[in-house]
Amino acid sequence: MTAMSVRHGLYTVGFALVLAAHAPAAGVDPDPDAGAPSTPASTSSASSVVDSKNDESCVERIPSGKDRPKFSEKIATRAISGHALTLEVVVEHGKGETVLPTGFRLLSDSPQAKALEHEGFALPDAEGAAGPKLERTEQGERATTKVRISVVPLPAKPGRHLLVLPPLPIAISRASGELVTVCTASHTVTVEDPIANAPNPAPRGNPAARRQLEIWTTAKHVTVAVLIALVIGALAALLISRWMRRPKKVPPPPPPRPPWDVALEALHDIRHAGLTGEGRFAEVFDRVSDVLRRYLGDRYGYDGLESTTREALGALREVSPGIEDLGGIETFMRDADLVKFARLTPSEDECLDLLARAEGIVTRTILITPELPPLMAAATGSDSDTDGDDDERGEGDDNGNGVGNEEPQPKPPGGTP
Repeated sequence: MTAMSVRHGLYTVGFALVLAAHAPAAGVDPDPDAGAPSTPASTSSASSVVDSKNDESCVERIPSGKDRPKFSEKIATRAISGHALTLEVVVEHGKGETVLPTGFRLLSDSPQAKALEHEGFALPDAEGAAGPKLERTEQGERATTKVRISVVPLPAKPGRHLLVLPPLPIAISRASGELVTVCTASHTVTVEDPIANAPNPAPRGNPAARRQLEIWTTAKHVTVAVLIALVIGALAALLISRWMRRPKKVPPPPPPRPPWDVALEALHDIRHAGLTGEGRFAEVFDRVSDVLRRYLGDRYGYDGLESTTREALGALREVSPGIEDLGGIETFMRDADLVKFARLTPSEDECLDLLARAEGIVTRTILITPELPPLMAAATGSDSDTDGDDDERGEGDDNGNGVGNEEPQPKPPGGTP
């Protein structure tokens, strides 16, 4: 403990010598500009201990013709190494002005930050609990803002130290948009070790661990991938469902059956329905007449069932080329009308005869496809045989001339080959 007492005594003597060197001599008039508001040393009596290097670390910027804002400072003269030390600055300004509009931050390579580090001070994180705090109070057209800036003294060596807090910049934004920068005064602080007053201090254990929030990267990536897969799957399902519900092309209907096929089939059904055996002769006449009338209408292009006998015969007479059996058709219709409208009762033989006559009319009026001429038939046959063997296509006729795919040679004028 004797060596520590000697060391503390030497620090005290050195500090007294510094104060004596910077104090004004007795009987000498002080500098008339010492109390001018343009120098930060006028704001605190302890500013005389700040050397010119620290003074140059903070530069005030005040627009020409404007007064320097009034403010006062307060800071504790004793501090503990590693613990926050608060500098309280009270600034008086106009109601439209704002103190520290962007917060209090010092760049690591700025003169103010280098001066703080040189003097053994550090700024805590501005986002933490020890960051700068502002309290604004308005009274009429004037306002007062109280700024609390925390610094942490970190002397390089253990023991008691006299550290000088360099000037710090305080920015004020005016209502016109101009930015005013004023500097605080430098302050001397006696810094003690945390265990300076503890006799025989023993090492302390580490504080209890705090719960840490760690980002689980793998789970995060898996979750993002699953969400993306779900979205893609939902979109794919939606697209597939819409594709499945798309309007499908309806296949074309089968070609209509020829009217003579329909008529002959209906007459066959009437013949084998057993109506004549049951004595339903009038019904046989009626059904056979309807079948033939429908057939003639479908065959020659008019409404056979809705047309009267006169209208049907008129339409049939206009058919070109003319119908050869038009007389038989007219006789058939007249006989059917007698049974239908004159209430005549036909016999079984008359029913069978009417069936035979109807079948004959249908058979004689079937549309027959005309046969092709021999040359066209031969050409059609040669086209259908294109899938045959090469030997078959290369065979010649009886005269030895090839008749495959070769085109016939035109004959020369005069008729000679």
